[in-house]
Amino acid sequence: MESKKNSQVSFIPISTTKRPELELLDPVSPTSLKAAIPPSEGHHGPRRQLKPRLSRRRLTTSSSPTSDEADSGSLSDSSSSDEEEISPRNKPQQVTANGFKDFCISNLRLAKFGRKEIDIVEKEMPALLLLRRKTTCNGEKPLLGAKIIGCSHITAQAAVLIETLVAAGASVRWCACNVHSTQNEVAAALADAGYPIFAWKRMKEEDFWWCIEQCLQASGWQPNMILDDGGDATQLMIQKFPGASRHMRGVVEDTITGVHRLYQLTKTSQMPMPAINIHDSVVKTKFDQLYYCRESIVDSLKRTLDVMIGGKTVLILGYGEVGKGCCAALKGMGAVCFVAEVDPICALQACMDGFKVVKIEDVGHFVDIVITCTGRSPVDLRQYKKYLNA
Repeated sequence: MESKKNSQVSFIPISTTKRPELELLDPVSPTSLKAAIPPSEGHHGPRRQLKPRLSRRRLTTSSSPTSDEADSGSLSDSSSSDEEEISPRNKPQQVTANGFKDFCISNLRLAKFGRKEIDIVEKEMPALLLLRRKTTCNGEKPLLGAKIIGCSHITAQAAVLIETLVAAGASVRWCACNVHSTQNEVAAALADAGYPIFAWKRMKEEDFWWCIEQCLQASGWQPNMILDDGGDATQLMIQKFPGASRHMRGVVEDTITGVHRLYQLTKTSQMPMPAINIHDSVVKTKFDQLYYCRESIVDSLKRTLDVMIGGKTVLILGYGEVGKGCCAALKGMGAVCFVAEVDPICALQACMDGFKVVKIEDVGHFVDIVITCTGRSPVDLRQYKKYLNA
């Protein structure tokens, strides 16, 4: 039987530099192995420095991607562009392959990926595609002469609407109604196709109003219609460009909040043009607000908070069609939902659907998420700050 000393193995590291030899002793004896390592070459010695660690940031912000990487790795491009603090307004003007530059977006390189998203969404919007097909086959241009300013969420669904309006003969300029909801890749696809668009995700408030102004004061282009979502474009035009209202044929408003703004302007005789309230449509109130919000609330929370919803306590302010959709989706995800509602009928509906109707001051100190789902009466959460779990 060989002695313990004969079973020892010694080796010399493959390196051009002279380093002390390490002896591997009996693997069953950790104590002897620890004793064989010189003090200066401990677990955190030069051996670990031979293999430097690459940070994730360095990998995602390295040299410009190839064409294949721009298609498949656009998510990393999008995340890195979102983290940039420099506004696209202060960057060099981007230009498309056709020389078009009447736009301001985050990253034009995302256009190819954005076009793929639009192509997928088109299959879910057959009505607009049918209208577009009719204008193409019959040569009809029902919107010829319409110059539309759009202020809405910049999503793939909005892109299908924009391209349908242009196919019907309209001329458009588009901006974002929300600083967080813009899909940068979709904005890039629209700009690459030659549409004047001014939007990027997580823009600052001054950038938000600047983008609307770029649509309102375009050189040699006078708008005569507004498709608004929140009333921002309409209000800015009346306040800052009052002369432009003489050419306006009408406004289409998409939100309850925006409709209340228009009513306020009408009461003070500041509304110089007719307006259409989309919420007068049954399809909008009974389908879009309920079912669409039921789909989008989870996506919005995931994108904004990036947390698990199951087990969270959520306070829903308002139990109209939007509140019903949000409660149904969050309950299905395992959240504990409370409802604050001033309308007795809606409060009774929430109770019959299995939700506890509460006051903000009673549950605000322990809820995790607060969602406002009402445009009927303004809810200023600042007055409830002392009750909320900050």
